[in-house]
Amino acid sequence: MAYSEAMAETMRADLGVEPGLSEMKMFGGLCFLLHGHMVCGVMRAGAMYRPGKAQMETALALGAAPLAFTGRKMGGLVELDAGGFDDAATRAALTELSLAHAASQPPKSDAPRHRRNTDVIPT
Repeated sequence: MAYSEAMAETMRADLGVEPGLSEMKMFGGLCFLLHGHMVCGVMRAGAMYRPGKAQMETALALGAAPLAFTGRKMGGLVELDAGGFDDAATRAALTELSLAHAASQPPKSDAPRHRRNTDVIPT
């Protein structure tokens, strides 16, 4: 398992029952989405939240760190290690910021996304 199921259960409880909330496995972990927009997720090293670029300073002041999957910071995303995740007040604040950010995004189209055909080799 690439992520802690116990952390996923805690995150589910933090999110509560929210219309439009869904789960999707990605990045080797589990992400929670609101109407298709990423809110937060659990991964091997801890948890990630998406408060958005406008709320980054607030999220960092709560003890989160900028998320950097490949060594490059990803704008609008923060992470909490397992120790920081234990603080319910921090989780609640980051969850609130992230839900608000996802709710502020324009609706996603129901049309399926086009995928690049990787089986075709150019001649």
